[in-house]
Amino acid sequence: MTEQGSEREKSSNIRVLGAMLRFLRPYRWQAGLASVALVCTAGITLSIGQGLRLLIDNGFAEGASPAELNRALLFFMAMVLLLAAGTFTRFYFVSWIGERVSADLRKSVFDHILTLHPGFFETNVSGEIQSRITTDTSLIQTVIGSSVSIALRNLLMFVGGLVLLFVTNPKLTAMVMLSVPLVVAPILIFGRRVRKLSRDSQDRIASVGSFVGEAIKNIKLVQAFNHQAADSARLGEHVEAAFAVARGRIQQRAWLSTAVIVLVLGAVSAMLWVGGHDVLAGRISGGELAAFIFYAVMVAASVGAISEVFGDLQRAAGASERLLELLAAQSLVAPPADPMTLPEPAGGRLSLDNISFHYPSRPDTWAIDQLSLTLAPGASLALVGSSGAGKSTLIDLILRFYDVQKGAICFEGVDIRQLDPQVLRQHIAMVPQQPVLFTGTVADNIRYGKPGASDEALVNAARAAYAHDFIAALPEGYHSFVGEGGIRLSGGQRQRIAIARAILADPKLLLLDEATSALDAESEYQVQKALETLMQGRTSIVIAHRLATVVNVDTIAVLDGGRLVATGSHSELLQRSELYARWASLQFDDAHSAASVAG
Repeated sequence: MTEQGSEREKSSNIRVLGAMLRFLRPYRWQAGLASVALVCTAGITLSIGQGLRLLIDNGFAEGASPAELNRALLFFMAMVLLLAAGTFTRFYFVSWIGERVSADLRKSVFDHILTLHPGFFETNVSGEIQSRITTDTSLIQTVIGSSVSIALRNLLMFVGGLVLLFVTNPKLTAMVMLSVPLVVAPILIFGRRVRKLSRDSQDRIASVGSFVGEAIKNIKLVQAFNHQAADSARLGEHVEAAFAVARGRIQQRAWLSTAVIVLVLGAVSAMLWVGGHDVLAGRISGGELAAFIFYAVMVAASVGAISEVFGDLQRAAGASERLLELLAAQSLVAPPADPMTLPEPAGGRLSLDNISFHYPSRPDTWAIDQLSLTLAPGASLALVGSSGAGKSTLIDLILRFYDVQKGAICFEGVDIRQLDPQVLRQHIAMVPQQPVLFTGTVADNIRYGKPGASDEALVNAARAAYAHDFIAALPEGYHSFVGEGGIRLSGGQRQRIAIARAILADPKLLLLDEATSALDAESEYQVQKALETLMQGRTSIVIAHRLATVVNVDTIAVLDGGRLVATGSHSELLQRSELYARWASLQFDDAHSAASVAG
């Protein structure tokens, strides 16, 4: 690695640590108590060596009295009790901080993700994001709640042990010091490799989670196509790839631990040989040698523990980088610094003024090209066109999931880029073609449109969507569990709950993406009537795949390749738009039948 590359890596490490520290700052006093307990326990542990020396030289020495032995033992037990109390305090507060920071980090990442524009999720797999929020934060929790404490404690033990080694016997200490560079070298060499492999391992695990989640979510399709064996084989490939990376990381950590143990214990063995001869020669006492061995083993154990923890810290650094990438992701759709306000009461007027838009991933292709439309408050508009014509893109732009590159979209005369997106969306409700239900009860999903709505308003919305009867027939009525994605309900039932959700929201602007497509004939008739009632007095935009469902709207806009090619009523478009007339002839028996429907 070049010097410049090395500097970049160091800078990255500092940024990672600094970013994690901001999650610790709210809990200064808990961290302070844990630090005090940490210092006290380290000091008491170091004092045990002196207690051991007194016990051997005074309590067990030839001619020592029972009183001296009792005093030595009482001193030793007092230190043990203090050590136990300090360890309890340290463990409790350090573990508490780890759990608290992990919870805060999860919430912070999730809250930030909710603000990102939908385009972000087109290039970032949801399963991997879930892995970062769960697995990576759990790893950081382990490090903060355990590994950091162990590292700091052993660092204090290492420094204190070295000082006491010099005080006890400088000559033997010199031998111990010779082994320190030999121990530090493998930590530096293997530690860098462990960090890279740790990040790779987390990425591989995220891939496994993403694949499993996708397969489970679409289990019916997997089984319908007898794809179990193929998916099992693909998962095996993901798992084996993750295992291969993990094995490399484990191997590097194993070599690190082995090198430290051999070098440290080898130095201790040499020290014992020299110290033993000094005791036999009378140059030091047995208690001094015992204390020295205690401190030497403590220093060696501290170095070994630090080397172990260093691997965990490297893994945490990789996990932190992944989380910080999410926290650093910028939304392309953000509230303006000084947002404008909408006139009250909002009427639902919408205008599209010569707008053009392309997706960030396809900058050379205009999804919407120089399109202009105006909807008066309470007017209804149907968007028709072949697949890829730009119908769904227009809905996304109106909701400000993306910003146009040219022109302007105005709601109530205000450019929506000058509005806080949440303020804009408060006046809009959407019913997608594929209804989206969340894990929970029927009531939870309807109330999603207006969280504070009363039970009476909720039931009225369900009645208006012709959903009350089937909901009441469920085992627990409105408190029935719908399953993941509403799997316990039929497609038509899910759609009517989605419509009830929109009715409860009471929007000024209603967006319908062929909201009756999933219903049988009888339900479609009932819900179509409910939608007609709902659309009265509200500005409504309907994406139409079946022309028979929109023949009564105020205006039909024909889109082709992102451009507006014609507008008018159903009967008008049959006469002056060849494209619309061709679609009508394909959907009705013939052009004459299509015209009769208009009549």
